[in-house]
Amino acid sequence: MAVVPLQHRFDGPRTAPVVVLVPTLGAKWSVWEPQMPELTRRLRVLRVNHRGHGSSPAPPGPYSVPELGGDLLALLDRYELEQVSFIGVGLGAMVALWTAAAAPSRTTRLALVSTTAWTPPSPRWQNIGERVRRFGVASVSDEVTRSWFTPGFCERRPDIAERFLEEFEKTSPEGYAGCCDAVANVDHRPLARRVHAPTVVISGAHDPQTPPGHGRRLAGLLPNARFEVVGGAAHLANVERADLVNDLLLRHLAPAAVRWP
Repeated sequence: MAVVPLQHRFDGPRTAPVVVLVPTLGAKWSVWEPQMPELTRRLRVLRVNHRGHGSSPAPPGPYSVPELGGDLLALLDRYELEQVSFIGVGLGAMVALWTAAAAPSRTTRLALVSTTAWTPPSPRWQNIGERVRRFGVASVSDEVTRSWFTPGFCERRPDIAERFLEEFEKTSPEGYAGCCDAVANVDHRPLARRVHAPTVVISGAHDPQTPPGHGRRLAGLLPNARFEVVGGAAHLANVERADLVNDLLLRHLAPAAVRWP
C-alpha cells in the first residue's frame, strides 16, 4: 500500500493531547474553522487534507478507505504520536473509524459527524467519479454541494456557501474521483463492532446524503457510543450549527483535554 504525504498543520498548545480533524469528501481543512477557536483552547489540533485536496498529492485512483487511513497513520508515525483522538465528517469519519479499528491502542476518543457504516450498493459515487475524471469537478459541483447546507442557511449565509463551492471546484479531479471510489465501497459494519474507544456519532437532522438513520445505526454497532441529532443542519452540521456541534465535541473530548499539564 503506497502512502501519500498529506498536507497538514498543527494548532493549539504544544503540550496538549492531540485531536486529528479529518474533512469530508470535496472539502479541505478549512471546513473545521468553526471548531478551531474552541478546540485549540485545550487541545493540540492536527488538521489534514485528503489525497487531491488542498496541496496533498493525488496519485492515480481508485483509492480505498484503508489506503486513506494508511496515509493518516503514516503521518502519526512521522510525529511519533502514540495516542490521539479523531473527529471526522463524512468520508473523514469513515477514515477515522477505520483508523481507530486498525490502531485501537492509539485512539483515545472518536467523534463521527454526518457519516454511515455502509453505503448500499449503488452506482452513484462511481458515476460521479467517472464524470469528474472526464469533465472536471465543476461538472458535479451543484449536485454534490447542495446536500452540504439547508436552503435556509444558503439564503442567510450565501458567502459561506459560495466559499465552500469555490474550494470544492479547486479539488483535483483525480483526487476527488479516487475518493469517490473509496466511499462507494464502504462497509464498516463488521469493523465498527471492534472499535471500543468512546464515541459520539452526530447527524444533521436535514442531511439528505447521510440522514440521521445512518448515524443511529452506526452508533448501534459501536460498543461504546452515543448518538446525537443536530437540528437545523444538513451534511456539514459542524459548519451550519457550529454552536451545537462544538458543545457536543467539547463535552465528549473533555476527558482527554484535562490530562495535559
